[in-house]
Amino acid sequence: MQLISFRKSCIFATFLFTFLLFIAIASLFLVPNPKDILESITTAEMIYSIKLSIITSVISTFVVLVFSIPIGYSLSRFSFKGKNVVKSILDLPMAFPELVLGLALLILFGQTYIGKFLEYIGISVVFTKLGIVVAQVFTALPYGIRIIYSTFEEINPRYELVSRLLGYSELETFKNISLPLARNGLFASTIITFARCMGAFGAVLILAGGSYMNTEILPITLYLNISYGNIGMAITSGIVLIIISFLAILIFEKFEGRNSNSSKI
Repeated sequence: MQLISFRKSCIFATFLFTFLLFIAIASLFLVPNPKDILESITTAEMIYSIKLSIITSVISTFVVLVFSIPIGYSLSRFSFKGKNVVKSILDLPMAFPELVLGLALLILFGQTYIGKFLEYIGISVVFTKLGIVVAQVFTALPYGIRIIYSTFEEINPRYELVSRLLGYSELETFKNISLPLARNGLFASTIITFARCMGAFGAVLILAGGSYMNTEILPITLYLNISYGNIGMAITSGIVLIIISFLAILIFEKFEGRNSNSSKI
């Protein structure tokens, strides 16, 4: 009897939270006037924001993958001094607010010798579009590393050992054995990283600023228009972000389902 009661309570909690979350998301689509949404989504500000968000997120996702693949692989396969410290530091951005990360990046690229050197060679990060990419990369990188690290952890290292015994180098083994076996995890990391970049707000706001139609990505559009009292534009920004996230998850689910079906065959 206690087991049944516990089971029902868990299922009830699951449905309750799912229902509340669904109602909260659905209210964005049902409460506003559809005419206001259509008018907002065709404005120059919204079109600019959507384009900038997609372009910067695609660039940031590529950069995250370039770094997270070797980092995730090294943490999974190699033992070196200070490895636990490195893992803890890489996980830090997931533990504290984005605003703190943005402040740290602002100091790094604005007050330290690194920032001054970049300024000297003509590279401006603070309050620029490049700052958006930098903020998105630092925000999403820990998530990309975590997924890829877990992916390589699940791959049996014996496959790589056999490849090395057959005379292939570490790079050849990584390219021909490890990467193909990790393709599902790499795809998952790409989707999650892109969605995380699209939703990055705090770090972008602090490092790149929230200037109108300059460094204005979708989360910044939402923030600015709420500040102005333009609820229609703010809601439209939220709807676009939800649609993009939903499409990303849908693509991921279809890819996963296709791979699972092919593996059963």
